[in-house]
Amino acid sequence: MCSFSRTPNSPNHQKAKMLVLLAGIFVVHIATVIMLFVSTIANVWVVADGKSASVGLWKNCSGGNCEGLLPYGEDDALKAVQAFMILSIIFSVISLVVFVFQLFTMEKGNRFFLSGATMLVCWLCIMVGVSIYTHHYANGNGSGFNQSHHGYCFILTWICFCFSFIIGILYLVLRKK
Repeated sequence: MCSFSRTPNSPNHQKAKMLVLLAGIFVVHIATVIMLFVSTIANVWVVADGKSASVGLWKNCSGGNCEGLLPYGEDDALKAVQAFMILSIIFSVISLVVFVFQLFTMEKGNRFFLSGATMLVCWLCIMVGVSIYTHHYANGNGSGFNQSHHGYCFILTWICFCFSFIIGILYLVLRKK
Protein backbone atom coordinates (compact mmCIF):
# COMPACT_ATOMS: atom_id res chain seq x y z
CA MET A 1 0.00 0.00 0.00
CA CYS A 2 1.39 3.35 -0.99
CA SER A 3 0.96 6.34 1.30
CA PHE A 4 0.86 9.90 0.02
CA SER A 5 2.18 12.91 1.91
CA ARG A 6 -0.84 15.02 0.93
CA THR A 7 -3.70 13.35 2.68
CA PRO A 8 -6.82 15.46 3.29
CA ASN A 9 -5.96 15.87 6.98
CA SER A 10 -2.26 16.63 6.61
CA PRO A 11 -1.01 19.98 7.92
CA ASN A 12 0.12 21.07 4.44
CA HIS A 13 -3.30 20.36 2.97
CA GLN A 14 -5.01 22.33 5.77
CA LYS A 15 -2.65 25.26 5.25
CA ALA A 16 -3.38 25.26 1.52
CA LYS A 17 -7.13 25.26 2.18
CA MET A 18 -6.74 28.10 4.68
CA LEU A 19 -4.67 30.15 2.21
CA VAL A 20 -7.30 29.68 -0.49
CA LEU A 21 -10.05 30.69 1.95
CA LEU A 22 -8.15 33.79 3.12
CA ALA A 23 -7.34 34.77 -0.47
CA GLY A 24 -11.00 34.40 -1.46
CA ILE A 25 -12.19 36.50 1.46
CA PHE A 26 -9.55 39.13 0.66
CA VAL A 27 -10.64 39.31 -3.00
CA VAL A 28 -14.33 39.61 -2.09
CA HIS A 29 -13.47 42.30 0.48
CA ILE A 30 -11.52 44.33 -2.10
CA ALA A 31 -14.39 43.91 -4.58
CA THR A 32 -16.80 45.17 -1.92
CA VAL A 33 -14.67 48.25 -1.25
CA ILE A 34 -14.48 49.03 -4.98
CA MET A 35 -18.23 48.54 -5.45
CA LEU A 36 -18.93 50.80 -2.47
CA PHE A 37 -16.74 53.52 -3.99
CA VAL A 38 -18.47 53.20 -7.37
CA SER A 39 -21.98 53.11 -5.96
CA THR A 40 -21.37 56.13 -3.75
CA ILE A 41 -19.60 58.28 -6.34
CA ALA A 42 -21.56 57.49 -9.52
CA ASN A 43 -24.88 59.22 -10.09
CA VAL A 44 -27.01 56.32 -11.28
CA TRP A 45 -29.23 55.40 -8.33
CA VAL A 46 -32.50 56.13 -10.17
CA VAL A 47 -32.74 56.15 -13.98
CA ALA A 48 -35.54 57.73 -16.01
CA ASP A 49 -37.34 55.46 -18.44
CA GLY A 50 -37.30 56.70 -22.03
CA LYS A 51 -34.68 59.43 -21.67
CA SER A 52 -31.01 59.56 -20.77
CA ALA A 53 -31.33 61.00 -17.29
CA SER A 54 -30.37 59.68 -13.88
CA VAL A 55 -30.17 60.78 -10.28
CA GLY A 56 -27.53 59.87 -7.73
CA LEU A 57 -26.53 60.90 -4.26
CA TRP A 58 -24.74 64.01 -5.43
CA LYS A 59 -25.94 65.23 -8.84
CA ASN A 60 -28.78 65.13 -11.34
CA CYS A 61 -27.55 63.89 -14.73
CA SER A 62 -29.24 64.59 -18.03
CA GLY A 63 -27.88 63.83 -21.51
CA GLY A 64 -24.46 62.85 -20.16
CA ASN A 65 -24.10 66.16 -18.32
CA CYS A 66 -23.95 65.72 -14.53
CA GLU A 67 -23.93 69.32 -13.42
CA GLY A 68 -27.53 69.63 -12.30
CA LEU A 69 -28.25 69.93 -8.62
CA LEU A 70 -30.64 67.52 -7.00
CA PRO A 71 -34.11 68.96 -6.41
CA TYR A 72 -34.07 67.39 -2.95
CA GLY A 73 -30.38 68.11 -2.30
CA GLU A 74 -31.03 69.93 0.97
CA ASP A 75 -33.16 67.13 2.48
CA ASP A 76 -31.88 65.73 5.73
CA ALA A 77 -32.67 62.22 4.51
CA LEU A 78 -30.31 62.57 1.53
CA LYS A 79 -27.57 64.00 3.74
CA ALA A 80 -27.99 61.00 6.05
CA VAL A 81 -27.68 58.61 3.09
CA GLN A 82 -24.54 60.40 1.91
CA ALA A 83 -23.03 60.27 5.40
CA PHE A 84 -23.81 56.58 5.93
CA MET A 85 -22.43 55.60 2.53
CA ILE A 86 -19.19 57.49 3.23
CA LEU A 87 -19.00 55.85 6.66
CA SER A 88 -19.50 52.43 5.07
CA ILE A 89 -16.54 53.04 2.75
CA ILE A 90 -14.38 54.18 5.67
CA PHE A 91 -15.27 51.18 7.83
CA SER A 92 -14.78 48.76 4.94
CA VAL A 93 -11.29 50.11 4.24
CA ILE A 94 -10.43 50.07 7.96
CA SER A 95 -11.63 46.47 8.18
CA LEU A 96 -9.44 45.50 5.22
CA VAL A 97 -6.37 47.15 6.74
CA VAL A 98 -7.06 45.56 10.13
CA PHE A 99 -7.50 42.16 8.47
CA VAL A 100 -4.13 42.41 6.71
CA PHE A 101 -2.51 43.63 9.94
CA GLN A 102 -4.05 40.79 11.96
CA LEU A 103 -3.06 38.27 9.32
CA PHE A 104 0.62 38.99 9.85
CA THR A 105 0.71 39.84 13.57
CA MET A 106 -1.89 37.59 15.20
CA GLU A 107 -0.91 34.30 16.81
CA LYS A 108 -2.28 31.06 15.46
CA GLY A 109 -5.64 29.96 16.79
CA ASN A 110 -7.03 33.47 17.31
CA ARG A 111 -10.06 34.83 15.53
CA PHE A 112 -10.31 37.96 13.43
CA PHE A 113 -12.71 39.67 15.86
CA LEU A 114 -11.65 43.25 15.18
CA SER A 115 -11.86 42.80 11.38
CA GLY A 116 -15.25 41.17 11.66
CA ALA A 117 -16.66 43.75 14.05
CA THR A 118 -15.47 46.61 11.83
CA MET A 119 -16.95 44.96 8.74
CA LEU A 120 -20.27 44.46 10.52
CA VAL A 121 -20.29 48.19 11.38
CA CYS A 122 -19.77 48.79 7.63
CA TRP A 123 -22.71 46.46 6.96
CA LEU A 124 -24.84 48.40 9.42
CA CYS A 125 -23.94 51.72 7.76
CA ILE A 126 -24.85 50.33 4.33
CA MET A 127 -28.14 48.99 5.69
CA VAL A 128 -29.13 52.31 7.25
CA GLY A 129 -28.05 54.40 4.25
CA VAL A 130 -29.67 52.32 1.55
CA SER A 131 -32.81 51.80 3.63
CA ILE A 132 -33.26 55.55 4.03
CA TYR A 133 -32.72 56.01 0.30
CA THR A 134 -35.16 53.24 -0.52
CA HIS A 135 -37.81 54.71 1.74
CA HIS A 136 -37.49 58.31 0.52
CA TYR A 137 -36.21 58.28 -3.06
CA ALA A 138 -36.06 54.87 -4.74
CA ASN A 139 -39.44 55.16 -6.45
CA GLY A 140 -38.41 58.42 -8.13
CA ASN A 141 -39.91 60.82 -5.58
CA GLY A 142 -38.49 64.28 -6.06
CA SER A 143 -36.45 63.33 -9.12
CA GLY A 144 -38.97 64.72 -11.58
CA PHE A 145 -39.17 61.42 -13.48
CA ASN A 146 -42.68 60.15 -14.11
CA GLN A 147 -41.39 56.66 -14.85
CA SER A 148 -38.10 55.40 -13.50
CA HIS A 149 -36.24 52.29 -12.39
CA HIS A 150 -33.34 51.52 -10.08
CA GLY A 151 -29.87 52.25 -11.42
CA TYR A 152 -26.80 50.08 -11.13
CA CYS A 153 -25.48 52.03 -8.11
CA PHE A 154 -28.58 51.19 -6.10
CA ILE A 155 -28.20 47.50 -7.01
CA LEU A 156 -24.45 47.51 -6.29
CA THR A 157 -25.14 48.92 -2.86
CA TRP A 158 -27.49 46.06 -2.01
CA ILE A 159 -24.87 43.58 -3.27
CA CYS A 160 -22.30 45.26 -1.01
CA PHE A 161 -24.81 44.93 1.83
CA CYS A 162 -24.85 41.14 1.35
CA PHE A 163 -21.09 40.82 0.85
CA SER A 164 -20.21 42.91 3.88
CA PHE A 165 -22.46 40.80 6.11
CA ILE A 166 -20.98 37.53 4.82
CA ILE A 167 -17.41 38.83 5.15
CA GLY A 168 -18.06 40.16 8.65
CA ILE A 169 -19.48 36.84 9.84
CA LEU A 170 -16.64 34.91 8.19
CA TYR A 171 -14.08 37.10 9.96
CA LEU A 172 -15.78 36.46 13.29
CA VAL A 173 -15.75 32.67 12.93
CA LEU A 174 -12.44 32.35 11.08
CA ARG A 175 -9.46 31.14 13.07
CA LYS A 176 -5.91 31.66 11.96
CA LYS A 177 -4.35 28.21 11.62
